[in-house]
Amino acid sequence: MFHAPNTFQRAPLPPATRESEPRRQGGTTLTAAPPVPVAKRPSTAAPTKRRDAYFDNAKYLAIVLVAVAHAWVPVMDGSRTARALYMVAYTFHMPAFIIISGYFSRSFDMSARKMKRLVTGVAVPYVVFETAYSLFKRYADDSPDHPISLIDPWFLTWFLAALFIWRLTTPVWQALRHPLPVALVIAVLASFSPTIGDDLDLQRVLQFLPYFVLGLQLKPEHFQLMRRREMRMLALPLFAGAALFAYWAAPRMQLGWFYRSNSAPEMGAPWWSGAVMTLMMFGCALLLTIGFLAWVPRRHMWFTVLGAGTICGYLLHGFLVKGAGYVGLFDRYEWLASPGGLVVVSLFAAAAVTLLCTPPVRRVLRCVTEPDMDWAFRRDAAKL
Repeated sequence: MFHAPNTFQRAPLPPATRESEPRRQGGTTLTAAPPVPVAKRPSTAAPTKRRDAYFDNAKYLAIVLVAVAHAWVPVMDGSRTARALYMVAYTFHMPAFIIISGYFSRSFDMSARKMKRLVTGVAVPYVVFETAYSLFKRYADDSPDHPISLIDPWFLTWFLAALFIWRLTTPVWQALRHPLPVALVIAVLASFSPTIGDDLDLQRVLQFLPYFVLGLQLKPEHFQLMRRREMRMLALPLFAGAALFAYWAAPRMQLGWFYRSNSAPEMGAPWWSGAVMTLMMFGCALLLTIGFLAWVPRRHMWFTVLGAGTICGYLLHGFLVKGAGYVGLFDRYEWLASPGGLVVVSLFAAAAVTLLCTPPVRRVLRCVTEPDMDWAFRRDAAKL
């Protein structure tokens, strides 16, 4: 062991000077620069995005109307009042749900993150539940010939197929100068085109398209306007008038106009009536949707938390409705078609869909409705 000679010697440090004493250089007095404050390091934790209680309330109430209206179908044939209430509900409950879906799709683009969310949140649930409903009908309804087809939605899975198509076309509608008139023209053309076919339920996709496009154009201030006290007061006579008109029209009007699943010629109506009814139904749906949204509570309610699980309630309540029909429940208990029975059916449907929207059900179905599929995407997309 030996010590290497210290070849390099440190230069002596200059004498320390007090900060209060100025230094001179070339006859110029230099003052010490004030200390630079150290910037605070920004927090790496992303702020938690709070859900809007108003929209969660609206989604929950809309999905309850959907479930109740589906439950009325087997028991409303002998009741003009039930048919009228069904027509009122069907005029606006799906348009309201679609408008809200469009409103929350405003930021959709073709980025990897948004495309991944579209696949996992819409396409995967569609594939799973379209297969599940087809198998359910095949075995529970003893229909061995019922096909399992992903291009022919059955019952309520059409909405997922439509939402996938609508959201993919969002950049197009955002780029157009007048998107709503264009969407209305497309809906009118579809209403008298019987050759569109049943693939992906395109009749509904095209005829409900204006509501999604309208949602894309809405801004927060529009919803603020709907929630004014004057709008709530106007909504009361509006719904009363709608109920009276529906009671008059119940025995005279085909329900196919509310489903938007067929063209006018397919329902035996003249082709031009498709254009008239499309525009009239759009106006009525818009007015009733405004009236519905005007009465949606703005504060946090006991059912607000259920708004995050409406996709579960929507996709699962169909098994209960169809299952009750397959086992002959409504034929066995004919009193369900009475006024008191309609009340019981409505309460049961509302309670059932409420339970299906609860957080425990949402957690169980997360593997289907919100799957983590990083393995199916490229690494950069999964990282985003």
